[in-house]
Amino acid sequence: MPRPTQQLHPARPPTPVRDAATMLLLRDGALGIEVLMTRRSAKASFVPGAYVFPGGAIDAADALCHAALQCRASQGSTQMTHAAAAIRESFEELGILLARRSDGQWAVQNDIDALDRQGNLYEQCDIVGLRLAADAVFVLARWITDRDLPKRFDVPFLVARMPEGQEPVADETEQFEPVWVRPSDALARHQAGNFFMIYPTIRTLERLLDFADVSAVLGACALSEEPLWTSCPRTGLLGGREARYMEHEAAFGELALVCPDGQIAHPLDWQTERAVPLLNNVQRLTAPNPGVMTGPGTNSYLVGDPRSGYIVIDPGPLDTDHLDKLYRATGGDIRMIVCTHSHTDHSPGARPLQAMCTPTPPILGLASAPTARAASAFVPDRELLNGELLTLTEPALDADCSYSFGHTLQVIHTPGHAANHLCLLLQQDGLLFSGDHVLNGSTTVIDPPDGDMNDYLASLDLLISVCCAQQVKYILPAHGYVIGGPQEEALAALLRLKQHRLQREAKVIHAMQTQPQGSLDDWLPMVYADVPERMWPVAKRSLMAHVARIESLMPTAGD
Repeated sequence: MPRPTQQLHPARPPTPVRDAATMLLLRDGALGIEVLMTRRSAKASFVPGAYVFPGGAIDAADALCHAALQCRASQGSTQMTHAAAAIRESFEELGILLARRSDGQWAVQNDIDALDRQGNLYEQCDIVGLRLAADAVFVLARWITDRDLPKRFDVPFLVARMPEGQEPVADETEQFEPVWVRPSDALARHQAGNFFMIYPTIRTLERLLDFADVSAVLGACALSEEPLWTSCPRTGLLGGREARYMEHEAAFGELALVCPDGQIAHPLDWQTERAVPLLNNVQRLTAPNPGVMTGPGTNSYLVGDPRSGYIVIDPGPLDTDHLDKLYRATGGDIRMIVCTHSHTDHSPGARPLQAMCTPTPPILGLASAPTARAASAFVPDRELLNGELLTLTEPALDADCSYSFGHTLQVIHTPGHAANHLCLLLQQDGLLFSGDHVLNGSTTVIDPPDGDMNDYLASLDLLISVCCAQQVKYILPAHGYVIGGPQEEALAALLRLKQHRLQREAKVIHAMQTQPQGSLDDWLPMVYADVPERMWPVAKRSLMAHVARIESLMPTAGD
């Protein structure tokens, strides 16, 4: 984890969460799934006036009523409590009751009308012989309120099919205007400004668009008692306005690094005018070279501080303005220039940047291999050794303090994208500068002969090992936002990347088996059907790398 001394924002522990439960009551309409929603009171202390699903805080009684529930064998105590609370809230707020009579039939409107919605539901059901149908309730999602809000909840979003023979009637105190609405219509009305919803509601409705009917939703949820997704969103600034992101979205890791306690302070707009602080000792300046291959541009990183001086990682293309901004962001105190590899958007700026500095910093990296393209020729002042340490320290510090207050980059040789590719681990803060080996938002192209898929996967395994051994929490790629989080998000990203590569390889093997006399052009549409056709010329290079790897693994005659 980054050192607290390097965090941009002082620690501010978020407000503790309260346990709650929410119920999505679904039915099949003529045009697809419909969900029951209701408008919260304009006087409510939490999201007044918003359209929501029924739900509320979990009461002590919800955990004590398990004997009154009909449950699945797989439902644990926590799931039973959540289901009970969601059923109770649906009854109190909208008069809907998921319960069965002693003969196994669903409770109907007459049964509900005989109950007092303000009284103890569990006691009343026991008296009249109703049992709450927790076995009909499934976990869809788990939402944890954003860290920046003063009132926070930990809420399972549960789903159930709407019982027949019942009509929703709002309590006219907490909830008003119950309405059946298709998810797509609710989202359109919200976009038009006349159906206010909060972020978790919006994103949940978006996920429901993937299902054809209620049975499909319940079937997906019935596979496990775990939620289909869990999210505690993070918020940044985009175009000067607040923008929220879930864990799988590109900006989430960067917000976790820069604003760990949920402070809404980090601008996410890509701009090339000034260096963006990520920590007190790490800045990012993005080169003005956006494109299909470079995303928002090539990230140059500045590691260090005014007392220790700076290491520049990937000075980028030969762009005078970009290099001048790097120089000014460091105050000219550049101690080393490191190139992760020799491609034209990473290394050409090294010599001109070096020439601007006094004293002259060394250019470090690995020389390009004979297999590199002519435009990627690169010769450093000194070649780095695998495992070598590059250290910045304040003057006059003893050895222990020097490490604690310094900045140490460990060199990791990671061929694959290029033969001379390397990554850098900032040891004190658990940050991995991944160059082009790991990107945010896309997978790197492996372009033979300098690119090699066997080497790439072996290097990926090495990074996975380093991530585990060194407790790496964040990956800083050469293109895109920071990847990671305070738990195991960085490791998970590496594992997903490996899985993606192996799944693509399985498609290659299938294509080769289906058309054994085929060419790369024959296999390309089969392997990359999920990729826009305009990207196929680039994908063809990685396809070539996959084929070379597969052929290298095939037994030869006589084996």
